[in-house]
Amino acid sequence: MPAGGQGGRCRPRDTRASASPLNRPEFMSLNQPRPPGGPRPPGGPRRDSLKGHHSHGPRGPLQGPGAMDDREAREVPDGEEAPSPEQDCMQLNPTFGNIAYSSLRAIDISLSRRMAVCVTPHASWGAVRYLVSMLALSGHGVTWVCGTLICLSQTQTMAGQEVLVNLLMALLLDIMTVAGVQKLTKRRGPWDLPPGFLDYVAMDIYSFPAAHASRAILVTKFLLNHLVLAVPLRILLFLWAFLVGVSRVMLGKHHLSDVAVGFALGFLHYVLVETVWLSGATCQTLLDIAAFSWSPLS
Repeated sequence: MPAGGQGGRCRPRDTRASASPLNRPEFMSLNQPRPPGGPRPPGGPRRDSLKGHHSHGPRGPLQGPGAMDDREAREVPDGEEAPSPEQDCMQLNPTFGNIAYSSLRAIDISLSRRMAVCVTPHASWGAVRYLVSMLALSGHGVTWVCGTLICLSQTQTMAGQEVLVNLLMALLLDIMTVAGVQKLTKRRGPWDLPPGFLDYVAMDIYSFPAAHASRAILVTKFLLNHLVLAVPLRILLFLWAFLVGVSRVMLGKHHLSDVAVGFALGFLHYVLVETVWLSGATCQTLLDIAAFSWSPLS
């Protein structure tokens, strides 16, 4: 059977072709040069993007098409520099302090928004919004400054004038300090409500710290120290200061942390005023200057 014998014979293998793996049919496309305007291979964009991600050296990003793609993917605004690899590493691997701060801030915002039950007339506690607003107004700076000036114009005793002048100085110190801290922090409230007219007058525009809470604690400690009050009145005075701070949270004006810091700041103002207490003679001189009846020769 010569036909069968010739059909069953194997052709001799080319040892030179089999010596190089690139000569195999599946690797033939790698030996052919790619045309300049031709289509990119399926794995090309991914390799270039990976090259762009790994093209950052120790001194910054390298220039190249991959680096440009990476910069465009980040969408860095004009006038701002792209974050360095060290900053990216810090964001991806935050410290324990950053995690704790972020968690506490998230809890503060969440609780403050839930407690803002009088933020609008249609809120869950909208029916008592007017009463809560009146309670907050009782701790306003304009209310206490005007009330102190009225009492100061009516009193005739040296002791009363001394107490009222120091109280007026404490209120002005509180207003200026809180306004300065708010201007530095510029923190908005949980609902970002616009301030009212009296808030602009008292420079109580931002949220941190809470000016009403600071003023309430300052006035409470001042009155308890310089007035003889019964125990029930003392308890009511502390309760009033606490409710003034809570009312601002219920109205959506402040966070809980703003009120807590406001309480602490008001106590510091009280300690400072008691430390630099103005004497009766100094207060009388200030009153004469204000009334334009003071003379340096008198």
